[in-house]
Amino acid sequence: MSSSKRKRNPEGRMGLGAHLLELRKRIVISALAIVVAMVGGWFLSDMVWDFLRLPVIEIAAEYNRQAQITFSDVTSSFDLKLRISFFIAVLIAAPIWLLQVWLFFAPGLKRKEKLFAVGFMVSAIPLFGAGCYVAWMVLPNIVRILSVFSSSQDALLLDARNYLDFATKLIFAIGVGFVLPVFIVLLNMMGILSAKSIWRGWRVAVLLVVLFTAAVTPAADVISMFLLAIPMILLYFIAGLIALRHDKRLEKKQAAEFAPYADADSRDSAA
Repeated sequence: MSSSKRKRNPEGRMGLGAHLLELRKRIVISALAIVVAMVGGWFLSDMVWDFLRLPVIEIAAEYNRQAQITFSDVTSSFDLKLRISFFIAVLIAAPIWLLQVWLFFAPGLKRKEKLFAVGFMVSAIPLFGAGCYVAWMVLPNIVRILSVFSSSQDALLLDARNYLDFATKLIFAIGVGFVLPVFIVLLNMMGILSAKSIWRGWRVAVLLVVLFTAAVTPAADVISMFLLAIPMILLYFIAGLIALRHDKRLEKKQAAEFAPYADADSRDSAA
């Protein structure tokens, strides 16, 4: 930046046009990363689809009934492969597009806000991945449980696109559920939510977790519901312990800062 521009804009702030150009740059880089990752996702899509349709194949073999995934039109198979490739690409390219989001917002953040944002991403990404993995593991059991409600004499014909939407929404919902404790810690670090409030509301939190897992799993599949609920409840209590430690450290820091003033007041009162 030239000296004349520094004089007109001493704080180095960007105008609206510059912000829009920067946003377009970050979007283009993110989109290119996803498009490139779709190449790898295209080759992995068959493996992912084989796993997703495995429960349907097992239902046909185990219960000796007709169970198939169907394609409603000629282009459905290509569309399905493209959707799976995109879903995989978003996960593979996550470090790149998350970095672009960070680079766009980072210049406007203060040092403390940057630390919060970095801490959030570092902890949220593996937790989201862990949630997706748990959902991936319980998905076959959920499909089997849901299928037993139909008569064995009836054919179980599942539309491929609807079946994929069901699987991806379930995986995404549980992945987000695993990230929620990080939001709790973030709110505590920002001074919005105290550790006492977190521990005081543990019963409500447990109830909400159970209701959430019951909503994303079939009512008859109690095992999958508890397999999802237990780690989420544990993450909530871990978040409460982190918040409690943070609040105690903050209280000690504040007590040390105000100690000289308290000593001065005691001396004045003694005099």
